[in-house]
Amino acid sequence: MSYTYILECEDGSYYTGWCKDLDKRFAAHKSGKGAKYTKSHKPLRIIYFEEFEDDSSARKREYEIKQLSHQEKENLIKLK
Repeated sequence: MSYTYILECEDGSYYTGWCKDLDKRFAAHKSGKGAKYTKSHKPLRIIYFEEFEDDSSARKREYEIKQLSHQEKENLIKLK
């Protein structure tokens, strides 16, 4: 299993990524070791995720979500 996820950060921004273990990846973000972005934009919680059978699909979806505006991401989050 692979996941594409969106984190809500303290400043109201969103971080989108993909991983194989959602809990482990979130813990890495919280500890400051997950990604350069989340070191300076502290993550609060996982607000959205999708499950995929393979890494390739998760990475493709991550790219698609990263192309969305902040408002479009909010709309996506509300749908789930």
